[in-house]
Amino acid sequence: MASDTTRPPGGPLALLIGTRKGVFVLHGDASRSTWQLEGPHFLGHLAYHAVLDPRDRRTLLVATRAGHLGPTVFRSLDLGRSWEEATAPPAFPKTADGEAGRSVHHVLWLTPGHADEPGVWYAGTSPPALFRSEDAGRSWAPVSGWNEHPLWATWTEDGNNGTPDGSLLHSINVDPRDPQHLYIGVSGGGVFESVDAGRDWRPLNGGCLALFRPDPTPEFGQDPHCVRLHPRAPDVLWQQSHCGIYRLERPGERWERVGEQMPADVGDIGFPIELHPRDPDTAWVLPMDGTDVWPRTSPDGRPAVYRTRDAGRSWQRLDSGLPPGQAWLTVLRQAMATDARDPVGVYLGTTTGQIWGSVDEGESWSRLLDNLPHVFSVEVAELDP
Repeated sequence: MASDTTRPPGGPLALLIGTRKGVFVLHGDASRSTWQLEGPHFLGHLAYHAVLDPRDRRTLLVATRAGHLGPTVFRSLDLGRSWEEATAPPAFPKTADGEAGRSVHHVLWLTPGHADEPGVWYAGTSPPALFRSEDAGRSWAPVSGWNEHPLWATWTEDGNNGTPDGSLLHSINVDPRDPQHLYIGVSGGGVFESVDAGRDWRPLNGGCLALFRPDPTPEFGQDPHCVRLHPRAPDVLWQQSHCGIYRLERPGERWERVGEQMPADVGDIGFPIELHPRDPDTAWVLPMDGTDVWPRTSPDGRPAVYRTRDAGRSWQRLDSGLPPGQAWLTVLRQAMATDARDPVGVYLGTTTGQIWGSVDEGESWSRLLDNLPHVFSVEVAELDP
């Protein structure tokens, strides 16, 4: 989640943790040395994403799904002491009786809108659809320029491409210079760009591989896992995909596979990628075993974060404090986050229910929490003193 650069960080912060069994909030003091757990909220719900609006540090949205009740979005104005459900959650228009239609299985991704558009939020779903709220999450409307695009079914294989977690729209990035300039990631489908607030879209996948397809370099059909736009250098984008780590500098059109510089015995396959809030050449990834049957675990059961400080020309293994072996976990696309402090804090939530934190940019790690449910997402919330 992008930090609010109008108010420098330095007060308390919180980690907003979405899990298979609800939302947890881990409160940290200004020094990031003392942490206190609060929650769960929505116990038993699949809580895919929890995000505090950095524009007001007050509006908290959570994307959940609860059994037969289906997908929805809740909002809180008091950091979870009270909640209200969206009056119109993200949903496709109803079809006429007897006609086949699409339905939202779950809301995966939440992104606050541009700083000049208070109250605007975006949501990405499975199947891969895009929704927009203009009233701070109370109600949602389809972005028809994407959802009804004449090539939507072609780009997304009709929203059913066989990816293990379902076809997804994620990584909604808003250019901080221009609220009409949007990027999204679609698993599978690729990266897409709009320059007119979502009324029209085009693929932006040059240089990205799709090794699982007959043509490994298609115009679209790739499987980006996470796409990040740098908040202070918004012409720089990074991508962790099914087939490598990539970096793009606009107005260029071709991504460079910078993950080829990772150690060969580790590879450059994983889910999350996070950026240094001030340095567009610094990024962190957490590789997983992407060989053979894709066990989705840390390679050899030895998890490590890798960091580059030179735009991907070299990578450093950072595992001090992490389990040295027999740790068969991974970190999902939304479950790595950074704060905006100096030095930067980096935080991980694992599929085995731990939260790990580093307050020295990954040089050393501490286990902040254990025994949580399977973690879907971790976001940093800067709080007012």
